[in-house]
Amino acid sequence: MTYLMLTGRTVNQGVTVENKTSAEYAAETSTCFMHEFDMMELGLDDRDTVRVTGPCGDVVMRAVASVEVEMGTVFVPYGPYANHIVAAGTRSTGMPDFKSHVVEIEPTDDEPKTVHELMEDLGGLAYDR
Repeated sequence: MTYLMLTGRTVNQGVTVENKTSAEYAAETSTCFMHEFDMMELGLDDRDTVRVTGPCGDVVMRAVASVEVEMGTVFVPYGPYANHIVAAGTRSTGMPDFKSHVVEIEPTDDEPKTVHELMEDLGGLAYDR
């Protein structure tokens, strides 16, 4: 199904941002917050995995129900998982558009990659090397 993806900061992300190699930071930034009715339509329970496909690729995240997210939209905290699928174009602003990407979301049995694996997929070095 198609959703409008918004990105932004969460309190938990802010608490863990100083250690981007921590499991807590990876868990927070690999979470796809969704309306519970959208999750029901996809047959998802909290913490089930979903494949989120955006303009630049796809990434596996954990779906979590949130009353703060409207139906038809999803919220993903800033970080390596959102960056993996957001288009890099800046329209001369110097910053990609993080607020209006149409994404496809489907349930999957795959597990989210680690931050290190995401960096390597993009051709970079893993954080811990």
